[in-house]
Amino acid sequence: MFTGLIEELGTVRGVRKQGSGIRMIVEAHIIMDDVKIDDSISINGACQTVVALTATTFEVEAVEETLMKTTLGGFAVGKRVNLERAMRLGGRMGGHLVQGHVDTSGTVARIEQKQGSWLLTINFPVNYARYVIPVGSVCIDGVSLTTARVEGASFTVSIIPHTWAHTTLNELRPGAAANLEFDVIGKYVEKMLQSGVVQMPNAEQPQGSMTEGWLASMGY
Repeated sequence: MFTGLIEELGTVRGVRKQGSGIRMIVEAHIIMDDVKIDDSISINGACQTVVALTATTFEVEAVEETLMKTTLGGFAVGKRVNLERAMRLGGRMGGHLVQGHVDTSGTVARIEQKQGSWLLTINFPVNYARYVIPVGSVCIDGVSLTTARVEGASFTVSIIPHTWAHTTLNELRPGAAANLEFDVIGKYVEKMLQSGVVQMPNAEQPQGSMTEGWLASMGY
């Protein structure tokens, strides 16, 4: 489990094919003080397991499923990446609950510089629209952000100068792909409502999805 608060920018130092996946070497410094074999590290939002390490590098193996859902398959030597170690239980939750399980990749639609911030608009597959709400949480390339606006299958986030300067978000350009992870709480709530695990008092349980009539009966 992660928070979406980036600890360090790492650099890809090696990528080689390994069956249908890849093995990748990443150089880092700040996070290496306590990294061990089998630790989980978020690389641009994708949770990966450390399989080898030196004093300044660690290696991970990204399988075919990961390459299908994320941008990791397009990484080349020299690419900078957002890094975060798994959170410690009992620590401060500065961002939001991030699993490191990327749902899909989105496409940068536009970037607008404002006074003291940047607006980043991302297009994403429409079937994920039910998980995106205004002022909700979203993870972009491992960075915890809050949606400022939602329009159909696109959302806009506002990025403060510190985040812009200390993550790879400032390297994104229109047309670029970015890893997206949507709020896990919304996914579990949807699943429980659909399966009937959660029974709402004095209201007809929706069959398969939340209907307009059911929402009205709940006072929405």
